[in-house]
Amino acid sequence: MTSQPTPPFGVYTPVVCFFNDDESINFDAVTQHIQRLLSSGVAGLVIHGSNGEATHLFPEEKIEVIRHARKLITEAKSNAVIISGCSANSARETIRNIETAKEAGADFALVLPPSYWAAAMSKPVIKTFYLEVASKSALPLIIYNFPGVASGIDIDSDLIIDLAQQSPKVVGVKLTCGNLGKLQRVSATLPSTQFAPFAGKADFMLPGLVAGSNGVISALANVVPKVHGEVIRLYQAGELEKARAIQADLSKADWELVKFGISGVKTACLHWFGYGSGKARVPLPTVNAETFASANVSALDTVVQLEKQL
Repeated sequence: MTSQPTPPFGVYTPVVCFFNDDESINFDAVTQHIQRLLSSGVAGLVIHGSNGEATHLFPEEKIEVIRHARKLITEAKSNAVIISGCSANSARETIRNIETAKEAGADFALVLPPSYWAAAMSKPVIKTFYLEVASKSALPLIIYNFPGVASGIDIDSDLIIDLAQQSPKVVGVKLTCGNLGKLQRVSATLPSTQFAPFAGKADFMLPGLVAGSNGVISALANVVPKVHGEVIRLYQAGELEKARAIQADLSKADWELVKFGISGVKTACLHWFGYGSGKARVPLPTVNAETFASANVSALDTVVQLEKQL
């Protein structure tokens, strides 16, 4: 079986999707946002992840956003890759989503476990799903383990390892579950040249690197991508005390940001960088600029000021 490419090491941003007041996509804001991320040196963009409100977009909108991101990458002469969220509750639809994502310019597919009728989603059923998708996938697959958006389904390290060993198309996992033991077991078993495990949140980024993470996929990297990159730089340089100090600030800021939800990530971009709005598609609540400005966001402000210095 032919080996598949793995995502390059580094910082990945699960890109938020900006909307106008009428809930149409605000491509001007999306452009400004992606250009800022690319200029910060991110290794990749995760398009249509949970933070991108993928579940709220029409299929044609998803294609349009991927194409737009690819165009901006090309214009920036960046080496950033695109990981596209392609999740669906049937293998058939997931495979089709992956085909269209590849045609639009994606490099990898990020796939949640099926979660409709969760009681029926036993470990063998989930294994069969991923192997079926992998056997027909047009792109290398990254397993997306996020129990909070998948009816509580939590894929364990045994299944992750089993899938990677059975299919060369399965090349990584995003662990938003925050289980460092799982990350350590996966990285200790699978060679880094063939499989890329990712810490899925900023609040355990540095511990994740120690445990063998391939970088980080972090919602907070929408706001402070350079700060994430600085933690990686310090870690690789062996300056652990400096890295720990920034990680402490990132962990506090991440906790502060998560309380505002997906809309708050967008409002933070407006508040500190002057583009977009917090508008989310109903039923997600929208955090307006006034509410955000009046809240205690001191931890976020600390990392934003560092971002602007880097």
